[in-house]
Amino acid sequence: MYAKQYELTLPADYDMAIIRKRVADGGHVLDSRPGLGMKAYVIRERGIDDSPVNQYAPFYLWNDTGAMAHFLVGGGFQNIVRDFGRPAARHWTGIACHAGPARTAPPKAASRRLTTVPAHADPERTGSGLSALIEQETERLHRLSRHDGVHTAALALDPHHWQLLRFVLWADTSAPDQDATERYEVLHLSAPGLADLPEGRAW
Repeated sequence: MYAKQYELTLPADYDMAIIRKRVADGGHVLDSRPGLGMKAYVIRERGIDDSPVNQYAPFYLWNDTGAMAHFLVGGGFQNIVRDFGRPAARHWTGIACHAGPARTAPPKAASRRLTTVPAHADPERTGSGLSALIEQETERLHRLSRHDGVHTAALALDPHHWQLLRFVLWADTSAPDQDATERYEVLHLSAPGLADLPEGRAW
């Protein structure tokens, strides 16, 4: 499993109805995309859920990194580049994923928790401190995934910037995640390979 997200931060007076229409008209295009676990078409709207920005920030979980590469350079991503310029596409190696009790309901909200892995995660310099931290975060994800409103919960690691990503889809209209650093509205979910995403820890 591989996670990817790009963030298009839009002007403060941008009409987010344009993005809503874009997704309504074209979101279905990836509903059967080979290799894709899921794509959540998510937005943040200025002044809603304490968001300081208008932002379109699609989030992906890929089952096949080759399919992800093809999407980026061979077909699919060019529409974003054409309309908005080429954004930085952040990516993370999958650590764990869980189906929640609300997996069969369409998700309406999402939460993201992005945190830096502290340098003191391995104070004794044994090399095992990071593993202990990831174990703790994996267990926290598992506990969170049991919440009645959870559709899907994923944990992933960026080993370049040493950041942990927790991304959760919710059936509720708001994301009841007290630790979230960002909250989103979900406009559409393309999930051709949702059932193929790994269940539990991936390491």
